[in-house]
Amino acid sequence: MGRRGGTLPGGATALGIGLALLTGCGTTGPTGTPAHTTAASTSPSASPSATSDAALCAAIVAHWSREVLDSGTYGDYQSMGLSNGQYEILRDVVDAARAVRHRQGAAAADQLIERRSRAACTGRYRDGAPTGGPWQ
Repeated sequence: MGRRGGTLPGGATALGIGLALLTGCGTTGPTGTPAHTTAASTSPSASPSATSDAALCAAIVAHWSREVLDSGTYGDYQSMGLSNGQYEILRDVVDAARAVRHRQGAAAADQLIERRSRAACTGRYRDGAPTGGPWQ
């Protein structure tokens, strides 16, 4: 045992055996598969993608527009997690959706909510985040 990094019987080195034991190399589980595998080798995952400000705005405005349209009442914009500018978009979208729902039905109103929310939020965030403070 007094060999550091020397060759052991059979030609193996102590360092090589130590690495094999640490990594699980050469050992198998009950099915003959390697006993030690890493998560990366068994289930590759895609990198999470960030949601753009415009897409986030459109999603939250569309959500709350449907809620307001269904309930008939507006809430406080801050409790909805909206900025003042996003709340203005919501009010415009809901007004238009009410008229469309009355004339063409709920499905048409829902499509209008998606379209108008996306278009207004895309315009709002076209040049980056709006200026004028956190709630503008």
